Amino acid sequence: MPLRATLFDMDGLLIDSEILWQKAELEILGALGVPISTGATRTTKGMFVAEVVQYWYSVAPWSGPSQEKVVEEILQRVGDLVESEGRLLDGARRAIDLLSERGRVALASSTPTALIERCLAHFSLRDRFELVASAADETYGKPHPAVFLTAAARLGVQPTDCLVLEDSAAGVLAAKAARMCCIAVPVAEERGDAAFAIADLTLHSLSDLTETWLDERFAR
Repeated sequence: MPLRATLFDMDGLLIDSEILWQKAELEILGALGVPISTGATRTTKGMFVAEVVQYWYSVAPWSGPSQEKVVEEILQRVGDLVESEGRLLDGARRAIDLLSERGRVALASSTPTALIERCLAHFSLRDRFELVASAADETYGKPHPAVFLTAAARLGVQPTDCLVLEDSAAGVLAAKAARMCCIAVPVAEERGDAAFAIADLTLHSLSDLTETWLDERFAR
């Protein structure tokens, strides 16, 4: 099959930002009296930030700022942390280079568009992506395939001609539900999740992506 477009996730795949989301949530929700811990943040991994805030409000309602205000504070703090502490994950630029040689490249993330744009601008990556699609603009987030289908439609490319690169189980499920080829790059502690078994290729790092595999998988 041909490869006409590649859709990259962002957090945890290109940018080492999952820990920064945890840090922002611990700081802001903890200051509101929410009994949140590093382990507890994993309970809400993959949710939209508004869903995370709603979840913790249901667990430990606070007085003071509205949920909408807390969402804004978390998004601002994550952006600040990315700019002060964030780093690109190994192989990220090279993977973008390899896939850019083989078709169009877009980014499809659960992060709101404004924060995606801020993060890409910080790493001078915005011009590497033809378009940005956010699941925050969809009715349903991952594992629903909406954000990937929207990105493909905006590119004018059939879903079956797309490759998705993802680090999360929900992202892999979304990609396969969209009938797209999928490369998974999970963190070590999540590698045993059954969802990764349906990925077309699982890597330890984007640095392990090879031209040979791409050439064998996709017709030029």
